[in-house]
Amino acid sequence: MTSSMTRRGFGQTLAALGGLAAAGTVGGWPGPARAETTLTFQANWLNDPEFLGYMIAIDNGYYGKYGLKVNYLPGGPNLIPEGSLLSGKADIALTNMLTTAKAVVEKNAPLKIIGTQYQKSPIGFISLKQTGINGPKDLVGKTVAVSTLASNTVRAFLKMHDIAESQLKIVPYTFNPAPLINGDVDAVVDFVTQMPFLVEKASGKPVQSFLIYDHGLQFYIDLVVVTEDTLKKRRAELVNFMKASIQGWKENFIDPKKYVTLYHDTWFKGTGSTVDAELFFNETQLALMEHPRGFYAMTDDGIQRNLDALAKLGVEANRSMFDTSLLGEL
Repeated sequence: MTSSMTRRGFGQTLAALGGLAAAGTVGGWPGPARAETTLTFQANWLNDPEFLGYMIAIDNGYYGKYGLKVNYLPGGPNLIPEGSLLSGKADIALTNMLTTAKAVVEKNAPLKIIGTQYQKSPIGFISLKQTGINGPKDLVGKTVAVSTLASNTVRAFLKMHDIAESQLKIVPYTFNPAPLINGDVDAVVDFVTQMPFLVEKASGKPVQSFLIYDHGLQFYIDLVVVTEDTLKKRRAELVNFMKASIQGWKENFIDPKKYVTLYHDTWFKGTGSTVDAELFFNETQLALMEHPRGFYAMTDDGIQRNLDALAKLGVEANRSMFDTSLLGEL
């Protein structure tokens, strides 16, 4: 990704869920010739270290060992991953909790969450250290850039911490670090996996951040989602997909620099990013993905925290949109 188009905020709008999402372009390389069954995987953003485990599993033949060929579809700012599933253009997609829950609750979409890549959402408040923003109460009196997509979540977050919107100034955010670098705003709401690096590099000043997750809204993100029909008909293939993907992630974190360097001119080509920025992303995301039960784990307590967070945003979802049974087979 480029510095002018960094991470998306809280996912894409729900507007397109009533129709069909546009298909992505197949990226990467085909699986081994011996693969017999094809699964199409929809990423939810442009190619970056967020998807390294899947890229490595394709290139190193991990999917092929399980008799799978994986077609990888990159995402982008206008993609609705749930739409790719509902249209039949993808068998598996990475999504975020709010849009998937709304699709299920409000649209009765037949979707199931079978795992989560990130145990803790990377979304947070990012600021120059000199502003002294270390937690929610420090936002009072500050100017904060918030995207339209994130506005409802930020409002709920402020309400949770007894902060009136009138106590700070909220301005529009377009995922561009320039206002923060130039001092036009005190903080932005974005992914902490790359924005801090970009701002610190450009400004020459120390940057700090705090996660919304750590202060009351505890969401999973990059949910592994399928339709109910796919879950019913292709269960064994889905289990094998996750097994191979786990191998890819484990391989990635043996040496976080290896694949960001190797893929800079292949998978990541054209994003305008740098190896150093990609390395920062890759090293930062491990702590957000790890769980004692392994990658993709979802516990009863964790699911309940997500449901509680959704309720704070006015979405009354329930346990039925999760299916943890596949995780027991990994």
